[in-house]
Amino acid sequence: MDDAEEGDPNGTETAPLPFRTAVDALRTARLRPEIEIEPTRPPQRLAPFTYALEAAVVQEDEDLADGRLVLLHDPAGHDAWQGSFRLVTLVRAELEPEMAADPLLPEVCWSWLTGALQSRGLAYGEPSGTVTRASSHYFGGLAARPAASQIEIRASWTPREGVGGVPDTAAHLASWCDLLSQVAGLPPAAPGDTSVVTLPQRRGPQSR
Repeated sequence: MDDAEEGDPNGTETAPLPFRTAVDALRTARLRPEIEIEPTRPPQRLAPFTYALEAAVVQEDEDLADGRLVLLHDPAGHDAWQGSFRLVTLVRAELEPEMAADPLLPEVCWSWLTGALQSRGLAYGEPSGTVTRASSHYFGGLAARPAASQIEIRASWTPREGVGGVPDTAAHLASWCDLLSQVAGLPPAAPGDTSVVTLPQRRGPQSR
C-alpha cells in the first residue's frame, strides 16, 4: 500500500530529506483560527516531488476566501525557478461591487502577495502570476440573483533555501495565509497573537 492509500494524499515518505523537512515544517505551522487547512492530492507532473494544501477562510460558517498552495521540489534544480523549490498558489474570493469596480484592483491584489512575503522578511525570487477579475450577471430564471464578482490570484515564486538547502516553508505558508486573510477582508492578526492552531483542522462538509 502506498502513502496516498494510507491517508497521505501527498505520498512524501520516500522523498529526499530536504523535501521531507520542508513538508514537515508545513505540517507543523501555526496559523490563525479562521484558516481551515488540510493536505490535498497534489498535481503529479509539475516536479519530481510535490506537496499540496488547500485552505479556506471561514467566519461564522461562511467561506470568505479559499485557495491552494503547492510545494514543488526538483533536487537537480530548475533553470526557470533559479532553485530547487517552488511555491505555486491559487487564491479566490468573492468581491463587493465597489471593490470589483476599482481599476487598480489587480495591482493592489498583487501587492498584497508581495507585501505578505516582505512583511515577514522572506527572501524569494522569480515571482510571476496573474490576477483575474470576473463578474457574473444572471438572467431569465436566475434574474433574481444579484450580480457577483470574484477575484482570482494565480502566482508562483522561488523560496530562498536556508540551512541544509531547505527554505523556511512554515514562514512562507504563514505569509500565504496573510494573503488569504487580506483577500477575505479580515483585519491583520495582532502582534503576538497566540490564538493560532496547527494543521490539519479543516472541517468536513457536514459542519458547514
